[in-house]
Amino acid sequence: MHDQHLVTDPRYLAWKEGRPQPETPGGKAFRETVSEAVARGVTIRRARIVSEPVSDYVRWEHSLTADHNIAAGELVRWLPRAFASALPLPGNPFWVFNRRLVRFSLFGGDGQVVGHQFTEDRAVVDLCVAAFEAVWDLAIDHEDYSPPAA
Repeated sequence: MHDQHLVTDPRYLAWKEGRPQPETPGGKAFRETVSEAVARGVTIRRARIVSEPVSDYVRWEHSLTADHNIAAGELVRWLPRAFASALPLPGNPFWVFNRRLVRFSLFGGDGQVVGHQFTEDRAVVDLCVAAFEAVWDLAIDHEDYSPPAA
């Protein structure tokens, strides 16, 4: 839901400088966790709402999505922000787990994670599920989305 965050990520910095991107323990653990969940039959979907033209950070995310997210088993779609104007969206990026739990990611103005909020409040969970489904229905599959050049 935002155009850049974690801009100190060593992989992002390497990409910006044209260097090979180092493997990180967190990236490897993420792919293993996703792969194991998908192997158990869990469907993991990610939708990214992006401004166009995209930021360097989003261009980097797009460049690694096939080998990182999709290779692990995630389904990924992209929604240009211009198509999200009429959608009721929560104020923070979120994950919904089993339509029962929401984890909001909280970011500071510098794009760094400052915390998380968790809720099982039915109204909040329903809002997030409905928002995600609305985004998913409008979004473009990763393999069909090419970020426009600036």
